[in-house]
Amino acid sequence: MVNFEWYRTFVAIYENHTLTKAAKSLFTSQPGVSLHLNALESYVGRKLFERTSRKMIPTEEGKQLYNFITDPIQKLISAEQHFKKTSKENTASVHIGMCTETFQAILEPEIGQFEFDLVAKFGNHQELIKDLNNGLLDLVITPKMNNKSTLVEYEAFSKETIVLVAGNQTDVQKINRVLETKELALFESDLKSKTWYSASNEMEHFARFWFDNFKKRPDFKPNYILPNIGSIIRSLSGNNGLAVVPDFLVEKELYDKRLKLVWKGNTKVENTLYFATRKDLQFKREVSSIKTIFKLKMGDKL
Repeated sequence: MVNFEWYRTFVAIYENHTLTKAAKSLFTSQPGVSLHLNALESYVGRKLFERTSRKMIPTEEGKQLYNFITDPIQKLISAEQHFKKTSKENTASVHIGMCTETFQAILEPEIGQFEFDLVAKFGNHQELIKDLNNGLLDLVITPKMNNKSTLVEYEAFSKETIVLVAGNQTDVQKINRVLETKELALFESDLKSKTWYSASNEMEHFARFWFDNFKKRPDFKPNYILPNIGSIIRSLSGNNGLAVVPDFLVEKELYDKRLKLVWKGNTKVENTLYFATRKDLQFKREVSSIKTIFKLKMGDKL
């Protein structure tokens, strides 16, 4: 079934004559407009515009389609404006991507102050950067920089430190006594005997922390492998067990003493965090306000 937004985009291109002007009229990105047009042309099986360096020239099929749908589209747009619960004319809509826990810890409490619409997407970093490249996202928070794309630029803004934490029912005094011996083999053996929590999408943190500190890959399986770090934090808080997590995600739990900081490692394990945006970013003011929130809450750790 055809997407209504494809038709709306087609009409905007027809009436504005260029992809750039069409994108501005729709308050979206030019790559997003191109994706919608390509999808519609693929769906109808006809070329709807001749692309020139200056403007988009409708083909005969494009003219026929415009004449056929322009009135119904205008009626649907009017109906949408009339019946939707709230109406903010010409409100920017910013699309962002990051991991769920980062959004919940940093951005979620600030949503009410935004003077623009916000659409948040969660997923792995590779998928989010791919969506950014395709113009479907405006901003991605990522610990990895991919220099292959010429369309995306990165700005380092903070660092996360990977730390070992325990639920507050865990006997960390015994762990600390073993740690004080400075015998890594004994400490490693003691840790492996504990109850462990990990996340299916964040095993990299666990493996890297272990390898950097014990010079070997972990040769045991965590007892509980949960969907994400947020599940680890909620399940471990107030219970018995260990987990390896980014420090900024457990600040509140450590302050409330629901979790205990056990070890930062002999080798500090850090990730640099980046803002990733397209070089043709449209909503610069709105994205800048989101960046400011992250900088204020996470501090300058670079």
